[in-house]
Amino acid sequence: MLSLFFIVLPIFALIAAGWVTCRAGIFGDQAASELNRFVVYLALPALLFDIMAKAHWADIWQPGYIGAFGIGTALVFGAAMLLRLRPSHPLPDAAVDGLNAAYANIGFIGFPLAAATLGKASLAPTLIATIFTVCILFAGALVLIEVGSQAQKHPLRVIVHVSRSLAKNPLLIAPALGAIFMATGIEVPGPIDKFMTLLGGAASPCALVAMGLFLAQPREEKVNATGAIALLVGLKLLGQPVATWALAVWVFHLPTPLTHAAVLMATLPTGTGPFMAAQHYRRDAALTSQVVLISTILSVATITLYLHFIS
Repeated sequence: MLSLFFIVLPIFALIAAGWVTCRAGIFGDQAASELNRFVVYLALPALLFDIMAKAHWADIWQPGYIGAFGIGTALVFGAAMLLRLRPSHPLPDAAVDGLNAAYANIGFIGFPLAAATLGKASLAPTLIATIFTVCILFAGALVLIEVGSQAQKHPLRVIVHVSRSLAKNPLLIAPALGAIFMATGIEVPGPIDKFMTLLGGAASPCALVAMGLFLAQPREEKVNATGAIALLVGLKLLGQPVATWALAVWVFHLPTPLTHAAVLMATLPTGTGPFMAAQHYRRDAALTSQVVLISTILSVATITLYLHFIS
């Protein structure tokens, strides 16, 4: 449990750094949103491109594992959306909530945790879970947010407007370009690769600092969202692992190492992706930041219990 605590400690430290610097008056009121814009338009696209461009088809083509983790993630995403969708909480907000319940923090916690507990053989399945989460799941949520954000009633106008928005969205363009390199086998030129690696490495740290800045900002009105937070955190830390385990064992009959890898990725807390989306599209970032923070704290116990169960 102590080793897991040391893995998640930098997450809390980065959030705390944003909170303390905001309270100390070092950054202005717009710091959180501007830092998040840097992540959305520069750092995260570079990270998505880098992940896709460096992936190898032979490593990531494991249909059973993709089915267990992917369907489990999609089921939780859909369940959260349906449970949260209502006239006062429209589709864009429900889509962000779907991410809150299904977007695992694989980049910060998944890779070091898998390597430390399951060995190097688990790194390829971890990469698959990363690609599905940050590229496919995130892209699908962005499409739903764009669709739900349109006020036009005519379906053709909605399609045209959404298509234009998505075609200019760097979070969709970047992984698509990276997939071209993966599919063709062409290596990214050295200087570009170094640039993308350096820029992409800033995505998660900056998003966590931005979250700390956001949490430190004074608010005139505090909305009681305890029930929503409990629902989303429960789906993330309990619902997603259970669904993934059931699919891995009963549907896809995965070998034990792949089952453990899939379930371990599903037990991870909510990552920073939902917060970035909420901030960028001006949805309820306060709720999202609380889900990220609380799920990260509670995951120390749930992940430890699962590792004890499989040991």
